[in-house]
Amino acid sequence: QVQLVESGGGSVQTGGSLKLTCAVSGIADLFPSFDVGWYRQPAGEAREFVARLDGGVGFVSSPVYENSVKGRFTISRDNDRGTVYLQMERLVTEDTGLYSCNVRYIGRSYWGRGTQVTVSS
Repeated sequence: QVQLVESGGGSVQTGGSLKLTCAVSGIADLFPSFDVGWYRQPAGEAREFVARLDGGVGFVSSPVYENSVKGRFTISRDNDRGTVYLQMERLVTEDTGLYSCNVRYIGRSYWGRGTQVTVSS
């Protein structure tokens, strides 16, 4: 059973930082092959893309970011630990939302339940 559990969310002031962690279980040796990503859903709005890192063995992919978070957010992964991270810097109120982790590989896609990030001015 594949499970994703996010943590690290919280309430911060604008300009602050948070680091989100996504712990992935149930994939075992396949985890390095999975594409990983972060998405967020502001209250009452649709889920939107934030960042992703494509999977693959033998190479390191380049991260892709939503325009508004470029230069402020950094997605990374630790394949040995089965974890995905999102380092968020210089947060703004527009970053507020429920942040969810996603892993995907050849037709299979899994989601965590999310961790709330609230940025106040």
